[in-house]
Amino acid sequence: MKRNSVQDQYKWNLDSIIKGSEWENAYRSLADKKDSLLKYRGKLGDPDRLLACFQEESDLSLQIENLYVYAKMKQDEDTALASSQALVGRARNLAAEISSYSSFISPEIIASYTEQELIALSNDPRFSDYSYSLSELARNRKRYLSDKEEKILAKVSELAGGFQNAFTMFDNADIRFDKVKDEEGHLIRLTHGKYSELMMSKDRAVRRKAYKSMFEAYKNMINTIGALYLGNIEKDEFYAHFRGYNGALEMCMDGENVDVAAYKNLVESVNKGIPALKKYLGTRKKMLGVSRLQMYDMHVPVVTGADLKLTYEEAYDLVMRALSCLGDDYVALLKEARDGGWIDVYETENKRSGAYSWGTYSSHPYVLLNYKPTTHDVFTIAHELGHAMHSYKSDAAQPFPKAGYEIFVAEIASTVNEMLLYRYLLKEGKADRRYLLSYLADMFRTTFFRQTMFAEFELAAHEKVEKEGTVTPEELCKIYSDLNKKYYGAQATDELISYEWARIPHFYTSFYVYKYATGIVSAAAISKDIFEGKEGALEGYMRFLSLGGSKPPLDILKEAGVDLTKMEPFEKAMSLFSEAVEELSRL
Repeated sequence: MKRNSVQDQYKWNLDSIIKGSEWENAYRSLADKKDSLLKYRGKLGDPDRLLACFQEESDLSLQIENLYVYAKMKQDEDTALASSQALVGRARNLAAEISSYSSFISPEIIASYTEQELIALSNDPRFSDYSYSLSELARNRKRYLSDKEEKILAKVSELAGGFQNAFTMFDNADIRFDKVKDEEGHLIRLTHGKYSELMMSKDRAVRRKAYKSMFEAYKNMINTIGALYLGNIEKDEFYAHFRGYNGALEMCMDGENVDVAAYKNLVESVNKGIPALKKYLGTRKKMLGVSRLQMYDMHVPVVTGADLKLTYEEAYDLVMRALSCLGDDYVALLKEARDGGWIDVYETENKRSGAYSWGTYSSHPYVLLNYKPTTHDVFTIAHELGHAMHSYKSDAAQPFPKAGYEIFVAEIASTVNEMLLYRYLLKEGKADRRYLLSYLADMFRTTFFRQTMFAEFELAAHEKVEKEGTVTPEELCKIYSDLNKKYYGAQATDELISYEWARIPHFYTSFYVYKYATGIVSAAAISKDIFEGKEGALEGYMRFLSLGGSKPPLDILKEAGVDLTKMEPFEKAMSLFSEAVEELSRL
């Protein structure tokens, strides 16, 4: 479908960010002052100059955000359009230049103020917009080294990114997979995208051959990948040592001011829930009608023919009804999003695939969809609107420097919406009950269990290097194989699965994946309390949505009634999964 054949009501209107005709002038104006922050260098010890620097930096950030986001979203409308690609490149380069000119700010603040002085500034009403940034600088001040040592670490960081860059280039450009046959019998070259499609195939032979082709390729390159991953771990340990941390886990958690207890509680809770996971795997085996469940049987739907087949309007109305428990103001915003040019609905020629929510501080949020009449896409609407409403409420309540929220909490609002939709459909009998239960079970299997298994692998690999100085590819494969046996049981493991760790790009952003699991834990607890009408639950959740990045993530979550330093939310999530599996096994 051509984009110009889609009615305007189903396309987003990016004028809220910047009018296309004004982009060039705005770009030139910003480019002329890209180095304007340099006038503050060497003068930040004066609080008045520091405040002026903060304010000007925020203004520059707002302007480049508008230029880049507009350009990228125009590119996503038509990825083949050269003019949009050019705008993205220019905006990205300008952003990098502005960032380089502002790189002196944090080191100079650290050199100019004591911890107590930074705390005093964070409590100064003049610095209220920057209070959290200042308190974080105060908290981390002890981690900074001398100016000379910091310059050395900065140079090392340019080299340290090479492990991730090399893996990215290898994984996206260099690796080659054997050709496989699709469901129609056509011989095709396997890619990462095609692999995901083929793993959903009803033809088990197609899934098996795609699986074998994928993992044989990583097996053949395991020594190279092992060396890259070891280098990445050694990089983490290097920084942890010089920053004074007790290992890479503590360093990475401290980066978002999250207590290590949240990580440990997650692993402990998930391990207790492994029997429920194995029960689901037994149910999955039975529903698929196979004598032995294999790893290539994990992604194919166990319930088919259950799609709601709703028009976009019907799907959106259903989502609004399901989310009505979030209050009249929330529903009014959903209507505004639908009617106000926030959403780009349908797949068109060269449009970016998938779905996301984005926008800028000075605009309302936007949502990109590629809607098809499937139950999955109804959940996608709810999910992306969760992101949009989180951003809208944070931007409305917080000044720009405090509005952006950490990755740690980024997936919670979207998953709350999915779970509220799930509970509504289950209660109202609006969809196939077996489909809904299997949908939730698979959500937990892939997000709660699988991501925690990844988290255990990362921790074990890092601890091996901390204690012994190295880890071999064979040892990494054994760690991963043993974890799969623990989680999935001997019936669902084979030799090739031990190489799966080698294809996970997230491992090069260390201790990241656990956030997916804590996100679903938090969302399960919040959605349960809201759906059941627990006193104060809705009000607490609305406060959570409005806090942006103004406080540490765990403190923000506590506003919504979730304390991840305790076991209760993990137990609530586990109960939800277990109940779904129990009912599914009886149907």
